[in-house]
Amino acid sequence: MKHVTLPLGEAPTVVNAGIGVHGVSTDHDVFRLPDLWQLHLYHYDGALSLGPSLHPIRPGHVSLVPPNTEVHFHYRGRSEHFYVHLRLHDSATARLVPVMQDAAAESARLADLLRHAVAAMPTFPPRATAEVWTALWRIAELPGDEGTGRRHPFVTAAQSYIEEHLAGPLSVPDVARAVGISHTHLTRVFRTETGRTVVSYIRHRRLQRARHLLLSSTLSITAIAAAVGITDLQAFNKSCRRELGASPRDIRAGLSTGPDRPVP
Repeated sequence: MKHVTLPLGEAPTVVNAGIGVHGVSTDHDVFRLPDLWQLHLYHYDGALSLGPSLHPIRPGHVSLVPPNTEVHFHYRGRSEHFYVHLRLHDSATARLVPVMQDAAAESARLADLLRHAVAAMPTFPPRATAEVWTALWRIAELPGDEGTGRRHPFVTAAQSYIEEHLAGPLSVPDVARAVGISHTHLTRVFRTETGRTVVSYIRHRRLQRARHLLLSSTLSITAIAAAVGITDLQAFNKSCRRELGASPRDIRAGLSTGPDRPVP
């Protein structure tokens, strides 16, 4: 087993979380949870095997093992890891992830999340659930193997930068510079991954945020236009008509022809 399908559309049910200490009395454990997933974040060197698949364990590696799967842990002396035993619920939102990954720079953030989950579990399980769900999403978005269906890390970084800067001037060179790649490279990978140009995506996200504010807030139309980085009110009106199918006033009045017209 090299990959697992991780359903993430609903919060997990966290049954237990803690810090496991192994390798003290034996260098090999066999473990199986009939009904629960296993999430581990490792602090040691060793190995994990599932059937014929052998996965090296290194500090900062993270693994996800589905229910009713027999795993063999091989230790090299005292070995500690964060563990979470949980139920994941079927949903339309799922990610294909490797059983074992190197979390690299993300491992410190994952350790913080799991540390909070372990501390919260005895007294406030909903907090533990929130921390673990966040950790699972971070794990699902780690740069992974080809063919897992996950976003290219440059595309993810570009989308994050765009979301944080929608209220200000945004250009493709700005985004590429922030991500650390060339304009040409960003344009190519972004279109391949999303089916949209960077400019089209920025326009789409600005108008989706504007639609939300028009329907859900009492901000003036002028203020909403400025809040999504379109300072020219006439241009804002034209963009709303083109992308959302109605003028800002009609959208606010509930007269839009549709919630989200396709953006080329």
